[in-house]
Amino acid sequence: MASAAEQLAANLNFGVLAKATDLKKRIGFTVMALVVYRLGTWIPMPGVDPQALAELFRASGGGLLGMFDMLAGGALQRMTIFALNIMPYISASIIMQLMTSVIPAVEAMKKEGESGRKRINQYTRYLTVLIAAFQSYGIAAGLLAMVGSHGPAVIMDNHWLFRFTTIVTLTGGTMFLMWLGEQITARGIGQGTSLLIMAGIVAQLPHAVAATLELGRTGALPVLLIFGLLVMSIGVVAFIVYVERAQRRIIVQYPKRQVGNKMYGGESSHMPLKINASGVIPPIFASSILSMPLMLVSFSGASGPEWVSTFTAWMGRGHPLYLAIYSLLIIFFAFFYAAVVFNTVDTADNLKKYGGFIPGIRPGKNTADYLDYVMARLTVVGAAYLTVLSVLPELLIAKWSLPFYFGGTSLLIVVTVTMDTVAQIQSHLLAHQYEGLIKRSRLRGRRP
Repeated sequence: MASAAEQLAANLNFGVLAKATDLKKRIGFTVMALVVYRLGTWIPMPGVDPQALAELFRASGGGLLGMFDMLAGGALQRMTIFALNIMPYISASIIMQLMTSVIPAVEAMKKEGESGRKRINQYTRYLTVLIAAFQSYGIAAGLLAMVGSHGPAVIMDNHWLFRFTTIVTLTGGTMFLMWLGEQITARGIGQGTSLLIMAGIVAQLPHAVAATLELGRTGALPVLLIFGLLVMSIGVVAFIVYVERAQRRIIVQYPKRQVGNKMYGGESSHMPLKINASGVIPPIFASSILSMPLMLVSFSGASGPEWVSTFTAWMGRGHPLYLAIYSLLIIFFAFFYAAVVFNTVDTADNLKKYGGFIPGIRPGKNTADYLDYVMARLTVVGAAYLTVLSVLPELLIAKWSLPFYFGGTSLLIVVTVTMDTVAQIQSHLLAHQYEGLIKRSRLRGRRP
């Protein structure tokens, strides 16, 4: 069976894709949804002076404010209807996942199956509205307080009307993106939320490349440094692909059992455990958590209190405090999310239920302890990999003022999401191949 699957996977080509009607519909729906998303990142929010806002980003666009704008596909810098992007939904998901580990009632709801999952998703949506409304109000208050060389950033005279308009517009944009991401997941290809974030990063890439080449043309950056940056980016992509595909395979043995005169079982398989079980989630979660307070205080500008400017400077790109907090959050979420996606107790119970065991390890609690032991060490390596990948490029970017989009976090998101999407396309094509083989075998079987 394995050799047949490998042969089918090797024979996948564009001819097979042309026959897979359902897959083509899914890809077309995903492309159209991403086009709608990109169009929305250019629809401006009413009442904001773009020139004064551009001054703010030139003055304080580094650090996490620049990262938030990168994840939003430039919508925050242009202050469009999608300025908050999908980040409030990610923050709400973080809070709900933490609650499932802390609050017994939410944990019991999670174990109810499909009905419990639907209730948790509904509560996540409600929490997304609250977080988006809070952040929208903070942005409105900050924009009203900001003054640039061209006058006040807000041209609308009625400040309360502007606050109301901003809250409704930005919150509505976030809820639309949340719905759009769910539709991509259900009716398209790939994970909708991750694809929206990746689309924003990829859309900013041409501008980053052009800015880097312009720095080289003017002599601000040495040509050798630009060439080294290109080589480093290729090396980082190869390193990401290597680590994301790396696995620790644990052998699982199934005992023989006799049914009548026949002997069944006695086979061995393996349990694949990824080095980076949490994927791209920790850097995104860490960025989302850190961006909430920083985004609000950054809009206070020069008119705000002195501690605001001090805090913004401390959280600037390459500052030790920013790097330390960012690293700690990545490590925390790497361990937390690995524990969420792989429950060692449930896995050990399932192995025991079906008669499987790990050679040399007793079933039950000893198996769970052994899986905890292995996962803890794999997660240490995975957390270190994510931290180095996210922090080291920040140091290079801070030293030479390179475009943020060459950072390790952006490359990690793009490469990981691309790999997951391609894997889903291949699985759909493989299923289509199997369906064709089954239909042909049935037709042959009906012949006299």
